[in-house]
Parts: sequence; C-alpha cells; structure tokens
Amino acid sequence: MKLLNMRVGELVHLGVRDETGVMDLTATAKSLGSSLPTCTDELLAMGDVGLAAAQRVFNQAVNHPEGASWHLQESDVQFAPAVLHPQKIVCVGTNYRKHAMESHMPIPTSPVVFSKFNNTLAGHGESVKVPKTTEKLDYEVELVVVIGKTAQDVSREQALSYVAGYCTGNDLSARDLQMRTGQWLLGKSCDGFAPLGPYLVTADEVSNPNDLALECQVNGEVRQSSNTRDMIFDCAELVSYISRHITLQPGDILFTGTPEGVILGYPLEQQKWLQAGDEITVSVAGLGELHTVLVN
Repeated sequence: MKLLNMRVGELVHLGVRDETGVMDLTATAKSLGSSLPTCTDELLAMGDVGLAAAQRVFNQAVNHPEGASWHLQESDVQFAPAVLHPQKIVCVGTNYRKHAMESHMPIPTSPVVFSKFNNTLAGHGESVKVPKTTEKLDYEVELVVVIGKTAQDVSREQALSYVAGYCTGNDLSARDLQMRTGQWLLGKSCDGFAPLGPYLVTADEVSNPNDLALECQVNGEVRQSSNTRDMIFDCAELVSYISRHITLQPGDILFTGTPEGVILGYPLEQQKWLQAGDEITVSVAGLGELHTVLVN
C-alpha cells in the first residue's frame, strides 16, 4: 500500500493512494462502521495488525457500491509528512561513493550517523522557509527507511524484516552552518529541513531497496540522478548497524544518504545556492515525487 497522512481541517487523517486517487481511510472506516488509527504513526505502533486492518478497510471500500465516491483527486489533498512523530530521525552522511568523491571526503569505513528532530519534518507540497542564518542552502534526495518493529541488535540478514516501508526524503542542508563546527546538527536541523513523502510505501511493494533510481530537480533542471546501488552501506547494513547501538522503535525513520550532484560538490565558481522561490522535486523509483517550495 501507498499510505499517507492528509490534513482535513485541523485534523490529520490516514489515507491510501491507488490508481484511482487518494482514499481517506479514516473517513471511509467510519462510513463502514469500522475504526482505524488516524495517522501512519498510530498504524505503525500496531505493527502487522495495524497494516492488516488498513488493508481490510481499503478492500471493503473498493468493493463497496459507494467506493468510487470515497476517492479524492491527489491535487485536492493537503499532505502532511508521511510520518508525523518519529521517536528518532537518524541520518547517514557520505553514504554514496560518488558523493564522497565530489565532496572530497574519504570513503567511510563505518556509517557516519547524525540526527535531525521532528521540527524538520514537512509534507509533500509544503513550503519551507529559508533560514535567515544561512547563505548556502543545499538539497539532498534520499531513500528513507521506516521502521515497523522494535529493532535491537538485529543481524544484517534479518534487518529488512524490521522495516515497515520506505519514503522519498529531502535532507535539506545549510552548508555554512553544517561546516561551522565538527558537528553537523545545526546545519541539518532547521525548521522544515526534512521533507518526507508523499507516501509511506509498504515494504511488500519494494522488492529491492538497494536498486532504486533517485533524482532531484531544481526548477525543472535535473541536479541529481543516481541509484541506491551506489550506497556504501546498504539498507540492511544500516538498520543492523544502528540497531546495535540504538534501539529502533516503530515509526523511527532513517535517511540513508544522498548521491552525487549536490551544490556542495560543484566547483566554487558554479555554486549557486538555493533561495526563496526555488522549487525542488525529489523522487525515488516507486515511492513518488516529493515537491518543496522555498519561501522567505
């Protein structure tokens, strides 16, 4: 399933995307006399039971005489982040070989791990303010792993069985703030710096997360075009490695790194940093396009 969080007035509803459009699963369940969690976070907390319940309501709705009327056009949906309140946002830096080369950084021998906070999350189509404190704002298309079961000291072989699904993400980065000290946190954690979505695609629909095309466009110009095959540490290794140090909980999200093509990797004379008015579209094959507009 392609699950999503959607804003309905002041509330957030659970939705699902299919070939017809977007179904508001929260409202549909109520019409069918059923109940469902109201967002992906609550669904993930229920584990396989929650995902099965969402699938059951969706199947009932599709076969219902009024099922067609319960779909919305995607253009009419106001998206919230695909996960709203992860306990942890764990990110991996310098995890693509060509990106490490363009950044003049050595190939790491262990994953370079840092964090973001929930203030960084933004939904598909949301505007993100350019902080007044940066002059060097950059984009980073990334595959995001969403944890579905408590993972503590899991093996590489079992790691992907702890994954609920995958999202498209954009690890926005203020390079001047990031490089000010040896800690990257400040440049990575400004408000809205982790757009996530539009969907949480369940793991059963992603046959191989380590072979997915990624792309980033700025104002319609392709800036990044690569494949997760170029990752130094693949998804299973990342989940296993992090779980050996930090217990991962359902709903935690892992940004797995970005490929080559970021502004930081351009020659100095060609570095034109992001600014208000720029439109960024990042995509991962099968997971959807994530659109962000920068504003003052």
